[in-house]
Amino acid sequence: MREESISNELVESRRVEMRSALKWALVLAIGFVLITADILNKGLLWRIDQYFAELNRPEYPTIANFFILRIDDLGLRWITVSVLLVTALLISRRFNSWRPLNLAILSMVFLHLFVGATKIGFGRCKPRENFEICMFSGGMAYPSGHISNALVTWGLLAYIIFRYTQRAPFEGLRLYWLAALITISVGLASLLRNTHWVSDLLGGLFLGGAILVLVVAVDRFIPSKRQPS
Repeated sequence: MREESISNELVESRRVEMRSALKWALVLAIGFVLITADILNKGLLWRIDQYFAELNRPEYPTIANFFILRIDDLGLRWITVSVLLVTALLISRRFNSWRPLNLAILSMVFLHLFVGATKIGFGRCKPRENFEICMFSGGMAYPSGHISNALVTWGLLAYIIFRYTQRAPFEGLRLYWLAALITISVGLASLLRNTHWVSDLLGGLFLGGAILVLVVAVDRFIPSKRQPS
C-alpha cells in the first residue's frame, strides 16, 4: 500500500509539473508573438534596435576579441549539439535509459523546426549588413539562433543532470545558474559584435524558452521508472 501511495504521489507530482511547464510554454510563446508584432509595426523595440545598431563600437584588442568570439561560440549549433548529445548519451548509458538522449534529440528537432522555420520566414538582415531594420530580405537574423541554441542546450543539459543526480553525493545537482550565465553571455557577445538586433536576442530568448519548457512538459507527461525523479 505504501509503495502504491508513493507511486501515485510521484505521478501526480509529474502531472502538476507538466501543467506548469505547458503554461510557461504558452506564456513565452505569446511573448515571442508580441515581440514579433512590435518589430513588424515599428514599435518600441524597433527604435531600441536602431539605437544599439548605430552605437560606435571600439576596436577590441586581439585577446579581447578572441574571448568574445569564444563566448559567442557557446551558442553555435554544432558545439551545443555535440555537448548535449554526448552528455545525454553518457547519462543514458549510466542509467540504462534512452530518456536523456531522446529529450536531447527532441530539443534539436524543435530548434530546427521552430527557430529555423521562423528565421527563413522573416528573412531579417543583420545590423552589420543594413542599418535599416529590414525584414523579408533573405537574411537569417530573427530570431537569434545563437541565444536560442544556448538557452535550450545548456538549459536542457542542466535539467537532465538535475533529474538524474538524485542520489548522493550530488542530491539533485542544480546547474540552472550556469545555463543562465552562458545564455546572457552569448547575448552580450552578439551585441558587442553587432551581429544581432536587440529584438533578435529577445525573440530568441522567448522562443528558445518556450521550446525548453515544452521539452520539459513532454518529459513530465511520459512516465519513466528509470528516471530518479
